[in-house]
Amino acid sequence: MQLIQFHHQDYGQRLGALEAGQVYDLTSAAASYSSFMAMLDWSGGKAQTLAEMAAGAQEQVRPENIYPWEEINHPPAAEGSHLHMPIIPPEVWGFGVTYQRSAEARDADVVKTMDSSTSIYDRVYHAERPECFFKATAPRCVGPYEPIGIRSDSQLTATEPELAYVLGKDREIVGYTICNDVSAWDLERENPLYLPQSKIFTGCCALGPAITLAAGGPDPYSLKIECRIFRGGQEIYHDATSSGNIGRRFEELNECLYRDNPVPVGTVVSTGTGIMVPNELALQAGDEVEIEIESIGVLRNPAARLGG
Repeated sequence: MQLIQFHHQDYGQRLGALEAGQVYDLTSAAASYSSFMAMLDWSGGKAQTLAEMAAGAQEQVRPENIYPWEEINHPPAAEGSHLHMPIIPPEVWGFGVTYQRSAEARDADVVKTMDSSTSIYDRVYHAERPECFFKATAPRCVGPYEPIGIRSDSQLTATEPELAYVLGKDREIVGYTICNDVSAWDLERENPLYLPQSKIFTGCCALGPAITLAAGGPDPYSLKIECRIFRGGQEIYHDATSSGNIGRRFEELNECLYRDNPVPVGTVVSTGTGIMVPNELALQAGDEVEIEIESIGVLRNPAARLGG
């Protein structure tokens, strides 16, 4: 089952269930289900309860409150309904170098500018402790069709297509979504201490288009992940991987994340990328990025340079 958040032209913010090309307005069935976070709260943060509540609400939706997906799935406009970010997360955290290909590609760039014996990324990939970093709060995140940011002080800001999960209570994963972990690679490569500046800025994190619920959902370690970049209407990049290539299980990531760290219910955790866009394809203003993950959907965002 998939949940989305959308704006209805007459009723405002809504929570919807997406099934077979139709959007069921769950808020029309129960006003208390005004958002994903509201339903997650009512469920006690438990995956199975959340799925049961969503399914029960969907059964109560009247035909006049069921809308075609194509009426919702488009950019915000002055009039009409449109898609929102599927969750307003209290926090977003990220993990890096969880795929071997990512470690190899990053090390190849590091040794060009630092001592050739330095292999910080490969060492992290094989280490007991994963790379974990704070990524964003809700105001730094964008939803489908909203612009991702290119730092004003970066010449190599790149897209990082990632599978992300949403946390409920007691470390339980309640759903999965797509994350574009937009990162200023040149800043990070200049000095690892610049990682927060590489990772955290306006529009640094895109989420959507839906949250696929974990209860009864797909195997998260067997999902095809694709990335496409369009420039001037032409596809200039396309690559794919599988979440099965990830080198760490999500329970392991959670063990690191929760260690001496209070993590709010509803936190989104991005699990790292196995797709490394070539340096020569750094994001430019006007680029369009598509990230597609099997069983979740397609996240589309334009890129825009920030003002400094």
